[in-house]
Amino acid sequence: MTTFIPILIIVLFLIISGLFIVKQQTAVIIERFGKYHSTRHAGLQFKIPLVDRIAARLSLKIQQLDVVVETKTQDDVFVHLKISVQYQIKRDKVYDAFYKLQNPHEQLTSYIFDLVRAEVPKMILDDVFEKKNDIAHAIQRDLKEAMLNYGYDIIKALVTDIDPDATVKEAMNRINAAEREKVAAQHEGDAQRILIVERAKAEAESKRLQGRGIADQRREIARGLEESVDTLNNAGINSQEASALIVITQHYDTLQSIGSDTNSNLILLPNNPSAASSMLNDMTASLLAANKITEASNKGRKMNPKK
Repeated sequence: MTTFIPILIIVLFLIISGLFIVKQQTAVIIERFGKYHSTRHAGLQFKIPLVDRIAARLSLKIQQLDVVVETKTQDDVFVHLKISVQYQIKRDKVYDAFYKLQNPHEQLTSYIFDLVRAEVPKMILDDVFEKKNDIAHAIQRDLKEAMLNYGYDIIKALVTDIDPDATVKEAMNRINAAEREKVAAQHEGDAQRILIVERAKAEAESKRLQGRGIADQRREIARGLEESVDTLNNAGINSQEASALIVITQHYDTLQSIGSDTNSNLILLPNNPSAASSMLNDMTASLLAANKITEASNKGRKMNPKK
């Protein structure tokens, strides 16, 4: 009885030491005498003590590997690309993932370097920025095909950063700044052109309204003169005398207006009353000559209607 208790304790210890727990999204590789025996998944598991051993615990969660690759573009610009690859060990390929690759991270990194340096040298620098999704898609496609045999599934590949040489970035910034200045100058020129056009339109409208005002003013003056002549005719003064009287009156009104402004430097020559009569005679002679020319022209058109 005394020897049975130690044996029982040893047996219980061995049984307890054979129990182990596998966490969720984890796979455990069991080897027996150094040879692969089985793969255990989440839950309470048992292995034979002193015979079986846990060779490895592999995470089945999605993992991410960040790799910075330096390569050259088609236009001979060296650029650093940061590639982020999200991968996962397939649940039914745990054996391949553990036994076929010595260092999965190094293997993935080598494939990423090879794929990036095969794609980017085909593009110029501007295309690298514009087509980074195409680069990521090519990496994901080729890497997925290459790593599938090793038990790894490539979930996603991303180009998270593109960093050209500092001098290249400075040159690109200068080009961008020059392009923006060019666009700004074009917009400024368009604004100046619109301003000039609008100013010309406003000036034309002002001249039109000013001309209309002058025309209305002259119309009212003519109406006033006509009424003044009619009034003088009713008083027994003929049209020629009435016109002379009106011109003389306007002449003196002009002189009075000029003299009322102390700051005026206007000189009216000649300024005697006889000058007004002479001006009236000259205007009358000019109007009569113009009327004769008009009548002669109308008569010629009637005689030669074809012309």
